[in-house]
Amino acid sequence: MQTGARVTVVEDDPAVRTVVADHLRAAGCVVQPFADGREAWHQIEKRMPDLLILDRMLPGLDGDELCRRIRRISDVPIIMLTALDGVEQRIDGLERGADDYLGKPFSLRELQLRVNAQLRRSSTAAPLTFTAGHFRVDAAHRRVWAGEQEIALTTREYELFLYLVRNSGRVISREEILREVWQWDFGDASNVTVHVRRLREKIEPDARIPSFLHTEWGAGYRFTVEEGSAC
Repeated sequence: MQTGARVTVVEDDPAVRTVVADHLRAAGCVVQPFADGREAWHQIEKRMPDLLILDRMLPGLDGDELCRRIRRISDVPIIMLTALDGVEQRIDGLERGADDYLGKPFSLRELQLRVNAQLRRSSTAAPLTFTAGHFRVDAAHRRVWAGEQEIALTTREYELFLYLVRNSGRVISREEILREVWQWDFGDASNVTVHVRRLREKIEPDARIPSFLHTEWGAGYRFTVEEGSAC
């Protein structure tokens, strides 16, 4: 756990909110808990934390809308909590901008590991700027440009993009992406599908006919740094 990391917990269940906040404080985080989404938003606008843990069902402003608002101004890591743990619910939460999704009931140990992973990704930055065909990457500040246009990527989208760029030309399975980008030895591969779709919408001239991020049916994805025909 990154000592001193500022974590905002937005959860209307007082028992869950207290247990999560106490656990993260014991691990060295500075925790700001909220029971109401609107109240949390007013504080987040003033000062963005290092990580957010959001319940999906919240009074005042629900977790989905809160997540959308945050994504307009920041790529801060967001872990979404919900009692709705079906595949469609997970996909829905990820499409709204969450970086990770944890169904209730959950293990505090698992939550801590996911918090650790998100904080590690958001704080790791190689002092490196490089170009990859059409794209320019400032890894020190986690920024990406397509030509002269900067692309606004979430933390997870940036990590996925960087991994694809550094493995351009090679077919990469969804399982490898889960393992190397998500750092999960097992998990729902639909997480990868959702993030690939979101990434395409941001980097492709036409996401329906991808020029850079191609699907190799039955095998995975292949990223090409030069614009070319779709596969």
